[in-house]
Amino acid sequence: MNSVTIENYRCFRGRQTARLAPLTLLVGENSSGKTAFMAMIRALRNAAFGNGMPNFRDSTYDLGAFGEVIYNDGRQSERSDFFSASFENLDSDYGGSPAKFSVKFEENDDGVPYPTRRKISQGDAWFALDDSSESTTEMGVGGRLWRGVNIYGRIDIDFSMLWALKLALLELDENGDAIGLSEYGDTQFPTKDVAKSRLDALHETFSAWQARNMRISDGTFSETFAGAPVRSQPQRIYVPVQQSRDPAGEYVPSYLAGLSRRDSDEWGALKHRLEDFGKASGLFDEISIGSLGESAGDPFQVRIRKFGKELKGLERNLIDVGYGVSQALPLLTELLRADAPPVFLIQQPEVHLHPMAQAALGSLFCSVARARQLIVETHSDYIVDRVSMDVRDKTTDLTPDDVSILFFERGELDARIHSLRLDDMGNVLDAPESYGRFFMEETRRAIGR
Repeated sequence: MNSVTIENYRCFRGRQTARLAPLTLLVGENSSGKTAFMAMIRALRNAAFGNGMPNFRDSTYDLGAFGEVIYNDGRQSERSDFFSASFENLDSDYGGSPAKFSVKFEENDDGVPYPTRRKISQGDAWFALDDSSESTTEMGVGGRLWRGVNIYGRIDIDFSMLWALKLALLELDENGDAIGLSEYGDTQFPTKDVAKSRLDALHETFSAWQARNMRISDGTFSETFAGAPVRSQPQRIYVPVQQSRDPAGEYVPSYLAGLSRRDSDEWGALKHRLEDFGKASGLFDEISIGSLGESAGDPFQVRIRKFGKELKGLERNLIDVGYGVSQALPLLTELLRADAPPVFLIQQPEVHLHPMAQAALGSLFCSVARARQLIVETHSDYIVDRVSMDVRDKTTDLTPDDVSILFFERGELDARIHSLRLDDMGNVLDAPESYGRFFMEETRRAIGR
C-alpha cells in the first residue's frame, strides 16, 4: 500500500489521504484515530485480498456497530449514510501505474457495516461489483462502460486481480492501449471460451503476484498480522496448544517449542535473531525451551538467561524475568520468523519496555521494513527518534522515502492526519506547529525557561 484514503469514518470528517511507506509510524494523542486507521487498513486488505467481508467487531479492533463506525459529530444535518475507504498500490509487474482499490460501506439489516460497492482500477480500466441492491457488475475501459459484465463466476475468487482484466478481455497494442473494440461490439466482451482462456493464462502471473502480497500458513489466510496492544501473560509451565496466529501471541510459546523439536536449523536461525535483539535491547542474552517430558505433547518452559561481564547467569523462567520480555517476545517472534506475513499492523510495541529496548525496536523495524510493510502505532519518542537516526546514519538500506510519519491531530469534533516525511539528516519535514508541542514545553520547563 502506498496510500490510504478514508471518508466519513470514525473521527475523520470528510475525505483524508495518508501516505504509507515500508515503515509507517502513527503518532499522536490518545483517542485521535490511530487505532481506527489501522482497523481500516486491515478491512481494506480483507475486502481486496481476503473474503470480502471485513469485521469491525473482532477482539483486535472492536469499533462497534455501524452507528459507531461512521463519522458522527452529533449534528443530524451532517450525518452520512455511508463511509468509504481506498488504497493505492504500485506494482511494476502491471505496467508501473498505480492500482487503486476502493470500498463503500453501508448499514445492513443487522446494523453492521457492509461493503456495498467494491472497485478496482488501473489506468483507464476499472471494474466494480455493486451489492447495494442486487449484485451487478460494471467495467469501463477507455471511456466505454459496460454493465452486467459476466466473467463467468470468477469475480469472487479473483477480485484481487481485477486490474488484469484489461489484459484478459481486450486486445492491447504495444503501448497497452485497448484496440479492436469493434470486434467485440460496444456491449459485450469476447466469447466465453476466449475470455476464460485469457483469464486462465493470467493465473500463473497472478499466482506470483499473490505470493508477494500474502502468505498461506497452515492452511489459513494470513497475509496481514494485526497485533493486540497488550500481549499474552507469561506462564511458569506451558502446555502445547494449537499453533494458529492470534493477536495477543498466546500461541507463540507453543510455536517456539514445536519449532525447536521439529526443525533444529530453523529454530537455530530464529533463536539467533531473537538473541541478537535481546542483547541490543538489554532484555536477555539467551533464550531456550526446556521440555518437561520426552513427547511433543508434554509441558515445557520458556527460559531466559542474562550474561554478566565474565560469567553466564542462571537460566530463569520467563515469568521470573520481568514483564517486558514476555510482552516483547510475541511481537519479536512474528517479525523474525521465516514465514512472517508481508504486512504488520502493530499497536504500542513499547508496552512495558525500558527506553533502551524501545530504541532497539526502532532499529529492528528499520532492518525488516524492506522485507515487509510495517504500520506501527506508538507513543514512544525513543522509537521515532531511533528510526530517524538510523535513516540519517544509513545503518540499514532504508531511505527517507521509505519512512512515513502520520501525525494524528485532534480537533474540536474531528481528527486530521498529517503525512510527514524525513530528510537525509533524519529531520521531520512538514510538521504542523502542534507536532511535538508537549515535549518541547516539558523540556523548557525542565531547563527552567
